[in-house]
Amino acid sequence: MSNSFKYTYGLGHVPSFQTSCRPWLSSSIEVPASGSTPLEITFDSVSRFIIITNTTPIDEPSRTLRFGMSEAGVEGTNYGTLQNGQSFEAEFKVTRVYLMSDSAAASSASVIAGLTGIGAEHLPGNWSGSSGVG
Repeated sequence: MSNSFKYTYGLGHVPSFQTSCRPWLSSSIEVPASGSTPLEITFDSVSRFIIITNTTPIDEPSRTLRFGMSEAGVEGTNYGTLQNGQSFEAEFKVTRVYLMSDSAAASSASVIAGLTGIGAEHLPGNWSGSSGVG
């Protein structure tokens, strides 16, 4: 029997995305105002899912939150937006998310992610060169 094949985890390893994840959570994140450098949230492994919430209180003036998978995307045109109190949830394989307020005032956010056992080195570019990512 050959010993030349070594099985390793990677982006195509289906069981890594079918099992329970390691939780990652950060709340009360201060998100910089528009025109600033977007805030980068990094994970040490590839995510199975992410949830981003604009935690700016609903009764405060609107502070739309931009989120994306690359700094260039959030600064440019490849980003999603959340109004005060809104959330976004997706099953994305990412190692970073970027946040920036869409107004002159800072906003606040929380980020929840379920992390797989696949190390971040398996996704070094975080899809940032892909079409539609930025």
